[in-house]
Amino acid sequence: MGQLNIKDEALIADAKALAELLGTSATGAVREAVRDRLAREQAARKTERDRLVADLLEIGRRAAASIPPHLRTSDHSDLYDENGLPK
Repeated sequence: MGQLNIKDEALIADAKALAELLGTSATGAVREAVRDRLAREQAARKTERDRLVADLLEIGRRAAASIPPHLRTSDHSDLYDENGLPK
């Protein structure tokens, strides 16, 4: 993979300070910070997706409940004759 060249002096200083607190290199500190933030963002998006899926399933349940019981079947034999042709 390619190289990342950081020219932001404040970011470099923050990375060095974090590295010192963590007892690692600046690269290690940046790696850990990026991984942590990536994990939080992925978890947040999964939560949003899960909420959307739950909402859509609830809409489906409400819609299904509004269908009269005699129409809640896949048996359409009343529409066809003994030869399978429409009545």
